Amino acid sequence: MIKLIASDIDGTLIEESTPDLYPEMAEEIRSLTARGVLFCAASGRQLPSVKNVFRDVAEEICYIAENGAHIHYQGEDLRVTSMEREYVCGIVEELRALGEGYDFVVSTPQGSLIESKNRAFLDLMAYGYHNSFRQVEDVLKEETVILKIAVYHEGSIRELGERELIPAWKDRVQVCVAGEEWVDFMERSVDKGAALGWIQSRFGVLPEETMAFGDNTNDIGLMKAAYYSYAVENARPEVKAAARFSCPSWQEKGVWRIIRERM
Repeated sequence: MIKLIASDIDGTLIEESTPDLYPEMAEEIRSLTARGVLFCAASGRQLPSVKNVFRDVAEEICYIAENGAHIHYQGEDLRVTSMEREYVCGIVEELRALGEGYDFVVSTPQGSLIESKNRAFLDLMAYGYHNSFRQVEDVLKEETVILKIAVYHEGSIRELGERELIPAWKDRVQVCVAGEEWVDFMERSVDKGAALGWIQSRFGVLPEETMAFGDNTNDIGLMKAAYYSYAVENARPEVKAAARFSCPSWQEKGVWRIIRERM
């Protein structure tokens, strides 16, 4: 029997960088909760952004935010994993050097810090992702816990990420392509799959009682942590290889359809 369902958001459940969950899915989550099944939103987004997507059922679900660096449930931070300051400084300096067209976000438990003055990027953060953020002159002068650093390039950053950023940092931090336009950096132990495993242990749920959905390389851990693992039709080949099952795309409301069929 399925007791836990985890789903990525962007490109899996809904369109990339959009703020709204479709009504059928919200209603399905209410039904799952009433039957004692825990739904978990698993995203690279920050917690306020994920909560905004699930605003109609916000207190009924569990959250894996910042790719697993922030686990939250019913108003309580269950687990927060911070980055080492030395690595934060090195990554920020490297991202600054990328120049125009590359904007980055530094995530904290209270929201994000952004140096960029690029209006299009700021609008994407505010109105696309509905992030809670503060503009600062120098993120490294802020005295706060850092959960994640994410760099954005409109169109695609995958080639740069896979050629330069990931090889340069993979032995020191967890670094991955998180959507075609993002590369994320976290503490080395952070992974959506590790976070899902922690939640399974916390709530006494087995992998054989877990269903998971994903589309991008930062979802591979989810696929490995759940027996009923689904790669959506538009998923990366690596994710399809890691998943046991396939699922229609977000355009076809595939996550909702599979849950309806299986549950």
